[in-house]
Amino acid sequence: MWARAETRREAQNLEGKTGLWPQASECEGRRRSSFTPGDKIRSDMTRRLAPAALAAALLAAPGSSAWAGPPTEQLRAGIDRVVKVLEEPALKKDAKATERRVTLRGIANEIFDFAEISQRSLGRHWQTRTPPEREEFVTLFGDLLERTYVSKIESYSGERVVYAGEMVDGDQATVRTRIITKQGTEVSVDYRMFERDGRWRVFDVNIEGVSLVGNYRTQFNAIIVRSSYQDLVTKLKAKQNEGARPRDTGRHRVQSP
Repeated sequence: MWARAETRREAQNLEGKTGLWPQASECEGRRRSSFTPGDKIRSDMTRRLAPAALAAALLAAPGSSAWAGPPTEQLRAGIDRVVKVLEEPALKKDAKATERRVTLRGIANEIFDFAEISQRSLGRHWQTRTPPEREEFVTLFGDLLERTYVSKIESYSGERVVYAGEMVDGDQATVRTRIITKQGTEVSVDYRMFERDGRWRVFDVNIEGVSLVGNYRTQFNAIIVRSSYQDLVTKLKAKQNEGARPRDTGRHRVQSP
C-alpha cells in the first residue's frame, strides 16, 4: 500500500535534493543491468503506484483469491472496514473529512504496525537511541506514513486486487497480491506480516520486489552518516509541519525543543 513516484517527491521536499527514497533507476539497477523501453514503462507504473503501496489493497475492488489462511483473512477484514468507511454516504461530505480521516487512520493502525516499521526502517541506529528518542521517532515517522496512507486512500481510482496466496513460516507470513489498474497493468505487492497474540499485522511492503522498509533504511542511514540523527529528526519535523493540522489528522505534532 505505498509507492515511489510521489514518495520521491515527498523525499525531495524532505531532503532538499536527492530525497529519502532512491531513484527508480537505482532500484531497477540492483536487479538488472539492461533497461529496455518496456522496462521503463513498467518502472514508471511502479513509481506511480509506489507511494500508495500501503493503501493499494485497501482501495481495491474485490478480486479473486487463492487459498487464504489467517494472515490473508485478517488483512481482508481490514480492507472491508476501509471500504465501508469510504462508501459511507455521510462520511463522504467535506464537513466529515476530519472524522473520516481519523477513522481511516485508526483502521490503518490495526493493519500496520507502524512502531515495528519505524524500528526496522531506522535499522542499526535504533539500538543507540534512548527510549524518549525512540518514542519521538515512532511518532514522527508513523505520522508521515499514516498521512501518506490516508491521502492515497482518498484518491482511489479503481484499482483491483488479486490475492495470489500466502506463505507462513512460524510467526511471520507473506501475503502475495497483484494490483491491477484500470488499464490492465499488473503490479506485484507483497505484504510481510507477523503474528502476536493471534493478531497478524503488516511490518513491510514489497512493490515489484522493492522493500518499503529497505528504501527508508537506506536513505535514513545516509542522512545519519552524512550529517546526524538529529538532522533526520529535524527533517521529519519539517515534514510534519508541512502536513495537515493536528485536528485534521487525529495525531498531535511533536514540538521542537
